[in-house]
Amino acid sequence: MRCPFCGSTETQVKDSRPAEGHVVIRRRRVCLACAGRFTTYERVQLRDLVVLKTNGRREPFDRNKLERSVNIALRKRPIEAERINLMISGVVRRLESMGESEIHSRNIGEFMMDALSRIDTVAYVRFASVYKNFQAADDFESFVAELRPPTEAET
Repeated sequence: MRCPFCGSTETQVKDSRPAEGHVVIRRRRVCLACAGRFTTYERVQLRDLVVLKTNGRREPFDRNKLERSVNIALRKRPIEAERINLMISGVVRRLESMGESEIHSRNIGEFMMDALSRIDTVAYVRFASVYKNFQAADDFESFVAELRPPTEAET
């Protein structure tokens, strides 16, 4: 492991413990060259995934990109970071367990929307607005109308 402060590869693990529901190992490290302390996280990766974009391009799956988009949707929402990480890990495990090394971007979006809908409806609508490419207020209105339970007059 390379030290983020001085670049030395001589580091020592001082503490290891499970994190994010035992799907990640958190390691506290110290650099032997500069004595800087830092934390690393290890995740199990079942397979290398490639994302098939709607325009036909292929690119390696990037968990950080998924985390950034989810964090934007959840900005200023009362959801704990641990719960967000567990949700993202669940979606990634679901993608890896599909048995395919190439995943369509729409599958990632659908899995993420499914997970967000169970956690926070505001974040769900925010994410959907980007994923479904809303262009006008009418797009929001029709999407939110689908979320509302039917009233007695409609049934």
